[in-house]
Amino acid sequence: MNVLSFFLLCLTSVASSNKANKHKPWIETEYQGIVMENDNTVLLNPPLFALDKDAPLHYAGEICGFRVHNGPSGSGSVQFEAVVLDRSTGEGLVRSKEPLDCESQREHSFTIQAYDCGEGPDGVNSKKSHKATVHVRVNDVNEFSPVFVERRYEASVPEGRLFDRIVRVEALDADCSPQYSQICFYDIITPNVPFAIDNDGNIKNTEPLDSKRQRVHTFWVTAFDCGKNRAQADAQVVVTVKPSCKPGWIGWAKRVEYTPGSGSIPLFPSLHLETCEETVWNIQATVELQTGHIGKGCDRDSYSDRSVRRLCGAVRGEVDLLPPPSPAANWTSALPTLPSSDSSLVFSFNGSTHVAVVPNSVVTTLSGDHFTLQLWIRRGGANIQPTTPQTRGSRKEEETIVCSTVKNDDSFSHYSLSVHGCRLSLFYWPDVSAARPVKFLWKLEQVCDSEWHHLSLSVQFPSVTLYVDGVTFDPALIHDNGAIPNPLPRQRMLIGACWEPEEKQKEIVNNTIPEGKDSVRYVGGYHGLLSGVTVRPGSVEPHSVVECLYACREGLDFGDLETLGSGMKVHVNPSQSVLVLEGDDIESFNRAVQQVTYRNSLRFATPGVRPLKLTTSLRCFNEESCLSLKQLEGYLVVLQPDAPQISLSGVGPHLARPAPEFEDPQGVALFLELRIVCSLSHAVNTAAQGMEGGALMSDAVAHTLDGCEVQPLGEELNPEREELLVDMELVRERGLEIINTTAYIAITGAESISVYEDVLRSVHYRLAKGSARFERRFRLSCSEMNGRYTSNELTLEVNFLHSLDSLYHPSHLLASQQQFLHPSHHAGELSGHTLSNPHRNSVVPGAATVIIMVCVGFLVVMVILGVFRIRSIHRRGEGAGDGAKEGGNQWDDSALTIIVNPMESYESRMGISADTEGEGEEEEEEAAESPEDTSDDQRIIKKEAKDARRY
Repeated sequence: MNVLSFFLLCLTSVASSNKANKHKPWIETEYQGIVMENDNTVLLNPPLFALDKDAPLHYAGEICGFRVHNGPSGSGSVQFEAVVLDRSTGEGLVRSKEPLDCESQREHSFTIQAYDCGEGPDGVNSKKSHKATVHVRVNDVNEFSPVFVERRYEASVPEGRLFDRIVRVEALDADCSPQYSQICFYDIITPNVPFAIDNDGNIKNTEPLDSKRQRVHTFWVTAFDCGKNRAQADAQVVVTVKPSCKPGWIGWAKRVEYTPGSGSIPLFPSLHLETCEETVWNIQATVELQTGHIGKGCDRDSYSDRSVRRLCGAVRGEVDLLPPPSPAANWTSALPTLPSSDSSLVFSFNGSTHVAVVPNSVVTTLSGDHFTLQLWIRRGGANIQPTTPQTRGSRKEEETIVCSTVKNDDSFSHYSLSVHGCRLSLFYWPDVSAARPVKFLWKLEQVCDSEWHHLSLSVQFPSVTLYVDGVTFDPALIHDNGAIPNPLPRQRMLIGACWEPEEKQKEIVNNTIPEGKDSVRYVGGYHGLLSGVTVRPGSVEPHSVVECLYACREGLDFGDLETLGSGMKVHVNPSQSVLVLEGDDIESFNRAVQQVTYRNSLRFATPGVRPLKLTTSLRCFNEESCLSLKQLEGYLVVLQPDAPQISLSGVGPHLARPAPEFEDPQGVALFLELRIVCSLSHAVNTAAQGMEGGALMSDAVAHTLDGCEVQPLGEELNPEREELLVDMELVRERGLEIINTTAYIAITGAESISVYEDVLRSVHYRLAKGSARFERRFRLSCSEMNGRYTSNELTLEVNFLHSLDSLYHPSHLLASQQQFLHPSHHAGELSGHTLSNPHRNSVVPGAATVIIMVCVGFLVVMVILGVFRIRSIHRRGEGAGDGAKEGGNQWDDSALTIIVNPMESYESRMGISADTEGEGEEEEEEAAESPEDTSDDQRIIKKEAKDARRY
């Protein structure tokens, strides 16, 4: 029983003790707290209260304390503590143990637990709540003032302009919150300044600045944060006003003069680009020199196409398909021509009726599948606007330039060169019996820009090479399996069109073609200009020759490529008319522009004006405000060069030879001792020659003749009685061309002076048997540089010396003949003549023979007129009789003049021929102006007297 009682007592005590503190305290699971950095009390949301269901029991229902534990980072509990404000209500307070700094740490997190008081004052059997998370944010206090990043701000602006921003000032605030760390506004504290500042610190001018009125503006600015704290120290702003700056090229000379023979000269020696401190990262300048005033290419007025080919060393043997119209080459006579600056003809084609049919005699010489076709081409005509992109894409008929079928041994080959839009095509059939032609196609802007271009097509089938203005272009190869009808094996060649396929022709003429007639209908007519169309069969033209044919002796160049700065690029087009500079540094670019030169290696440069343009393109980091420079235009003036004085001498002015020598088969040389001298020496600027870079045509062409002409004065040559002979073998050997007609002999081609001297010395004058005249005059002249400079005109009078033995002389004139042949007068009478066989008393001047015949006839006329006058005296009045006496006296004087001294006029003619010719002209005028009542016999007497004095 005692044991059972003790056991029940223990159970009762335990039950009573558990009933005293059976519940845990309770708090919220999460709290949000705010604390000012200048305070230590944390304001929690919700407020901190711990609840215990054991209340109102003493101790068990009361909260004795809170415990702070580390947060997620493990450092939150160090700075905070929680205290109980009321044990019965469980109210608590969280506070910081030390001052908090928002700038160092703005957020804090930790956990908290509540503990009850247990069962008694000693806290036995106390219970704790769950852990609640507390987030504390430290609120900022405006403890810092704004501070400027720079104490002094400087800027420079050009005058006369308003700027949205000249300079930007900036201030910072060390406070952690946006409220107190942000700068709400700036302020200019210096009064009466022409500047304003916005809330972002951008300073602009409120009126245009004038550097003359005030060069430097200095003022102070301050800053305020959003807590209205002013900056600790104000900032100084200095704005310098620069004189007005206009972006563009400075030092541009609109007119540039060039003296021929100066070599190379800089075009822009003092030119530089001003960007007004605009940041530029790419500069491109294009210099364009227009030399189109010369016509085809450049310097084309210096020599003709044939002369240029010879100077460039081209292989001879080319056949001119468009030669100047002549009796031997009449297939171009119907084509209209245009004036050209050089001696070559420019033929115009209208696309329909203008077609040149090359005769078979010429086509026969062009057989073979190796040939070179060269021509100058200009699409459209003389007055046409450049082709627009819209019209380039339009479908038009193909225009044929050359269409040819030639015979090669036992087969026929065919080719046609055509243009279509901006494409050049060559159809080639190696054998027309094989229906597989090959088409070579080039897409070229040059064939549709309405400018002159030089085409050189070298065919060495199956290889085809095209040179356009000396530059090689590769073709696209297209095989055509008979889409175009095969031409019939018939030899023919057309310039400016092609013949219609034979199948269509048969349909038109009922499938019949008249025998012996070529019923050709033309299709694909070419519309434009052509010049210098030549074909040379055989091996193709070397590339060096093609380049030389188009090479310009004048153009743009760059002084020294080694002086180019880094990042600079220079490009010059083949014709040296466009030069492009590109770079990224302004200083290097300015130095490069100043080294752009104009080069002209011709000793006798073509004078005139060459338009000059400079186009500039800039690229900036800020594309919207990048500078835009207008195009500059000027001109280069090539001054008139010193004209060379070409002097012809060593001949005449008289050449007297016995008549039989002229009747010899070889004739008599007219200019045997001819000398040609040019007054300008070969001294040229050696430095300028060095700048040419090895031009193919040396400066020796400066004194190269390109033509001489021998022309008979008065009547043209009578081909039945007289002719001029030239050494044709020498002419062909030198590659010269000659035109020998009854009106003149023209020798053309670029050759040296010595060669022309040899050719002209071989010119002989020959007469047929019994065709000796009394005199014949010839005129010789030469020229160079395509006729720009001509020589003096050398006049030669040829006299024929006749033998006395072959003539019948009246006995009463023998005394006069003995006087003519007297040895003491022989040398003086024939002074100035060149006698190859000067045997005295063997010949008599031809004038004496004329005098003898005139005197005999004149005596007969005198007798007849005398009888007539005696009869007329009886019928006329006294006045008429006096007039008859006066006329008789004049008649007698004239007769005496002829008989007494017939050689006086001949001697004076040999010495001062110009004076006697002038007298003869005056006497003719007097005879023409004589009164109408002058009798016929008086006019006859005067004429006979004049002729006698002349001879």
